[in-house]
Amino acid sequence: MKGRGRPRSFDRATALEKALVAFWEHGYEATSVSDLTRIMGIGAPSLYAAFGDKRTLFEEVVRVYSDTHGAFGDRAIAEEPTARAAVERMLREAAAEYTDPAHPYGCLVAHAATNCTSPEVEQLLRERRNANLAALASRIRADIAAGLLPAGADADALARHAGAMIQGMSQQARDGASRGELEALAEIAMAIWPRD
Repeated sequence: MKGRGRPRSFDRATALEKALVAFWEHGYEATSVSDLTRIMGIGAPSLYAAFGDKRTLFEEVVRVYSDTHGAFGDRAIAEEPTARAAVERMLREAAAEYTDPAHPYGCLVAHAATNCTSPEVEQLLRERRNANLAALASRIRADIAAGLLPAGADADALARHAGAMIQGMSQQARDGASRGELEALAEIAMAIWPRD
């Protein structure tokens, strides 16, 4: 059966990347549907047909961001031999990613929630941040069990410290901190890590 309407006359991936940059730059609340259609170069009917409503588009943007620009944390946890090395790498890569002039500064997941009045969007972003903390805490617990960290180390507190550093580095980058300044913060942050 033939579909209704005209075929899409735009590149979906390109339009999605443009929406990602808009949400990253301005946040969820401050990015209107008219902003999105203008930035994406499509009409509102095409936006709704291809992506659903604004919130559904944003959910897809967050998935794309997490698989691309925001994937450095997951990669570090998966690839580094210890939780300490993973956190050190995450902080170093956050300093580079958050200050990269090729895209908006900071972290989309941290910034998009600013002044957000949508409970669903707030929950989506909170769940994403909490899942990241849980993955890191799990990795830290594994290192404690393996004797790579002291038995008394507080996995949840160490994970929250790393999360707070990453969120703070995001805001610092948006406020103009350089990569070097953020790398210096990362170095200080690692000084609190316990050694076995």
